[in-house]
Amino acid sequence: MSLFPDEKIVFTLPDAEIEYFPDFFSAEKSNDLFEKLKSEVHWQQDTITVFGHSHLQPRLTTLYGNEGKPYGYSNIVMQPHQWTPLIMYIKNEVEKVCLENFTTVLLNLYRNGQDSNGWHADNEKELGRNPIIASVSFGAERVFQLKHNSEDIKQNIVLKNGSLLIMKGSTQHFWKHQIPKTKKEIGPRINLTFRIIK
Repeated sequence: MSLFPDEKIVFTLPDAEIEYFPDFFSAEKSNDLFEKLKSEVHWQQDTITVFGHSHLQPRLTTLYGNEGKPYGYSNIVMQPHQWTPLIMYIKNEVEKVCLENFTTVLLNLYRNGQDSNGWHADNEKELGRNPIIASVSFGAERVFQLKHNSEDIKQNIVLKNGSLLIMKGSTQHFWKHQIPKTKKEIGPRINLTFRIIK
C-alpha cells in the first residue's frame, strides 16, 4: 500500500497551483514499482521535431490509457497501450488524492543523467483549458525546473523516489518546465504523468 501522504508542500508561485508529496509511496514500495515498470512497460524511443530539427528523444517513452485517446506533441502522435494492473494500481492511488479520473498516462524512462526533457508546457488542446497533470517519480532523484513565461521567476524541485507532483489551474498557461541534463553519475528514473484527454 502507498502511504497516504502526510506531508504536502504547496508552492506559493504566481499564476500556478503546484503541490508536492515527497513521500507518496514508501521507499520499499517505490523500489518494487520501479523494477516492475522498467521490465514490464513497452518502452520506445521516438523521433521528435523541435524548431524544424528532428532527432531521437533523449529518453524512452510510452503511453497507456483509454482506447481511442491518442496523445500528440512535437509532431509525435502516440497510441495508447491498454491499462495494465500495475499501472492501474498507481493510477488509483494518485486519483485518491487528485479526485480526478485520469484517461491517459505518459511514461518517461531517463536512463542516466544525459537523458532529459527540454522546456515545455503541457498545453496541448486535447488536455483542455486548465489541465491537471499528476507526476509520480521512481528511481534516481532528478531536478524539476520551472520558469515563468513573462516574469523572472524560477523554481527548482528535487523529485524524490516515490514522490507525487501535481500541477493544475493556470500553471500550464504561465509556466514551462523541464528535466535538465546532469553530469552527475546517476541511475535511471521513471516517471508517470497522468492527464485527462478531453
